[in-house]
Amino acid sequence: MTFSKFIEDRLGRLLLHGSLVAGAAVFLLLTGTQPGILLLLLLLWGVFFVGSQVIEFLRFRNHIRELASILENLDRKYLFMECVPKPTTLQEEILFDLMRQAGKSMVEAVSDAQATTKEYREYIESWVHEIKTPITAARLICRNTDEKTRRKLTVELAQIENHVERALYYARAESPEQDFLVRQISLEDIAAEALEHHRSLLIQSGLRVETENLAHVVYTDGKWVCFLLGQLLQNAVRYQGEQPVITLSAKPLGNQVQLTVSDNGIGIPAHELPRVFDRGFTGSNGRSRGGSTGMGLYLCRKLADQLGIQLDIQSVEGQGTRVRFTFPASH
Repeated sequence: MTFSKFIEDRLGRLLLHGSLVAGAAVFLLLTGTQPGILLLLLLLWGVFFVGSQVIEFLRFRNHIRELASILENLDRKYLFMECVPKPTTLQEEILFDLMRQAGKSMVEAVSDAQATTKEYREYIESWVHEIKTPITAARLICRNTDEKTRRKLTVELAQIENHVERALYYARAESPEQDFLVRQISLEDIAAEALEHHRSLLIQSGLRVETENLAHVVYTDGKWVCFLLGQLLQNAVRYQGEQPVITLSAKPLGNQVQLTVSDNGIGIPAHELPRVFDRGFTGSNGRSRGGSTGMGLYLCRKLADQLGIQLDIQSVEGQGTRVRFTFPASH
């Protein structure tokens, strides 16, 4: 709030006040008031008027700064009206009362929305655990079929498990602190777990996996990072080229560690690359090959942010894609 803005806001009233003073001065001149006395009165009025405006401006500016400071220090901004000082004028009292009623209504709506989201997340987590039972039963039934059928069904069941797992992590992403377990873990162990989890899919697709220099220790949640790697493995299979190869490598960056996942697949068009982390974005590759939900990389970005992992992607259409995870400092 600047003084010029303050004056501009009150310009109409100031002009009206000035017109009244000018009219009064003309009336005094016409009624015989000496010009010297009239000039002295106008000077006194000017000093008083300017002083009162400056004092009002300073009081108003301090009040605005106080309100801004309260808002800035609040974690939950929607509780602002419950923390503001008591109004000093009738206009402020009426306005604040109306705003407090609106804020109360919004708090109730937020509480209802949070309760609904929590119930939905708990239902999804329960559903995921329940759906694992028929999936396990289907795997057991597959053992009694011929090898070719068993291999195909195993791959399809693995795809179902991947979609179920994605739904679970999507639900948990809203409150990750309830599922985090940050500990010291080797990238080699994380990669081995991710590869084992997707072994059937990798074998069926003929995708060759290479690992380089993964003997680095990071502090993170191994289960969540394993899920992130799984999303990239699935993408590498879905968008593979001829003689598909995916490489997992790591290198130290000062007190950080960078894990790189690269493939030689069909790549991503340059104009689509800035949008690959958007929710629901499938791109031309996803539409042409089918089966894409546009949620895999979106979840990767969201969960990586929650873990404090820097995630970036590079790709050249027709040559392949490279995704890099930069883990935070070990301490």
